[in-house]
Amino acid sequence: MKYDQHLTTLPWSDYELIDSGDNMKLERFGEVIVARPETQALWAKRRPELWHDAHAVFVFRDKRGGWDVRKPVPDVWELAWRDAKFTAALTSFKHTGIFPEQAPNWEWLEGRVKAISMSDIVSPTSDVGLTMSDISPHVLNLFGYTGIASVVVAQAGAKVTHVDASKQSLDWAHDNARRSGVSEDAIRWVLDDAFAFARRELRRDVHYDGIILDPPAFGRGAKGEVWKIEEALPELLITLHDLLADTPGSFFLLNGYAAGYAPRSFAQAVESAFASTMLGAGGETHGECGELFIKETTGDRVIPAGIYTRFVR
Repeated sequence: MKYDQHLTTLPWSDYELIDSGDNMKLERFGEVIVARPETQALWAKRRPELWHDAHAVFVFRDKRGGWDVRKPVPDVWELAWRDAKFTAALTSFKHTGIFPEQAPNWEWLEGRVKAISMSDIVSPTSDVGLTMSDISPHVLNLFGYTGIASVVVAQAGAKVTHVDASKQSLDWAHDNARRSGVSEDAIRWVLDDAFAFARRELRRDVHYDGIILDPPAFGRGAKGEVWKIEEALPELLITLHDLLADTPGSFFLLNGYAAGYAPRSFAQAVESAFASTMLGAGGETHGECGELFIKETTGDRVIPAGIYTRFVR
């Protein structure tokens, strides 16, 4: 395992981190500029004059957060990363439906799917809607949220099973797929608890050529199931070990956001569950882990925005 392999998101046409500091960050999503709390930004703002341009600022009043909209903002507006199109919105949880720090992982996922497709080695599946004759790589996206990763791998040629316990998030993801021109049969949308779904897939002897896992620190399933990452993640990883196809090029990606863990904690949990899968010819485990950073438009400052662990069989 290669540790400290940090990934940095650079500005692209529809996103940039303009400035940060004083526990806030100033970002541009398309034509809309927003200012949001950011506990990692312990430093001073470098360009305070630019903060007056914000269309909306997330503020706390009486211990409750909400958006202070200072200029007109659409209910939703469309953005793009390469060929993937998706909408942003001001949500009550200060998020916009987009996690730009994932851009390096989107690029990696796209490359992994294309590599499997070119090798003509994919796993069969017995699940409904994904037939034995289907030669596309099969990818499972658990805790899929608004589905940008699902869109990216579908556009790269994968058949995707996208699972989320939130009907609102699932609808949002489905809309993003339509906007991106993804065919209706390329992604299977599943409203379910991620762990419960993974267990059922295991009983059905289904396998996937790629697995994407982006669990919250705490959450509830579609039927009220409680998810606590410190209790459930180790067992889920063992289940996913058995779901990952035993084919060259199959891949696994685990993301972490606001869970309070170090990258090596995630990496060692993955190594524990996938030890035999990750074992190299020399007896060492292969893969990489590190932090996810977002770089400001000017200068060399970055905001730590999450952690990841990933590997290819």
